[in-house]
Amino acid sequence: MNKSFKHLDTITALFVAVLLISNVASTKILELGPFTFDGGTILFPLSYIFGDILTEVYGYARSRKVIWLGFISALLMSIVFIIVGALPPAPDWQFQMAYEQILGFTPRIVFASLIAYFAGEFSNSLVLAKLKVRTQGRWLWSRTISSTLIGQVVDTAIFTIVAFSGVIPSALLTQLIISNYIFKCGVEVLFTPVTYWIIGWLKQQEREDYYDVETNFNPFRFQ
Repeated sequence: MNKSFKHLDTITALFVAVLLISNVASTKILELGPFTFDGGTILFPLSYIFGDILTEVYGYARSRKVIWLGFISALLMSIVFIIVGALPPAPDWQFQMAYEQILGFTPRIVFASLIAYFAGEFSNSLVLAKLKVRTQGRWLWSRTISSTLIGQVVDTAIFTIVAFSGVIPSALLTQLIISNYIFKCGVEVLFTPVTYWIIGWLKQQEREDYYDVETNFNPFRFQ
């Protein structure tokens, strides 16, 4: 586990960036054609693609560390937004209400994201890792798509209910869950060829193709 990698830090940084940006963007509800979803949905599916890449190449244990790093970063961001919002604004600054309306909603979204992503991302990583061993590394497309279908239904349902329950009508809440799930899974399927290429390239560059044969899948294990 102490092996040095050339690209793991870059993937980790991108993973965390996607998570943080998605949390803030989720404060806006969008409507495109028949689909209604929060703004974070545009970028958030990439975190699952990065999760697939991390688990497939580097293994569940390293992916677990990256997931926790994202959680801690999101929690810190939320705390900072709360503190800044609570501090008195300058007399000539007229945007306190706008700040509270947008970023004041972010802590609840981050809380929802932490719970949902804990369940969803670890489900995604667990399914992918176990399927890799069971299929002996074959049929990568089936592993990435299957793990996403399971992880996203857990993530989407928990996040939408916790983040928006009591804020938007129940009918819109259900529509959000369905639209988000279809969109996120659609992005995963659409990006499958790209995911294939990146995973193949990384395995060659890093000389790593980890199989979680004797891995402890406890999400709270940090060693």
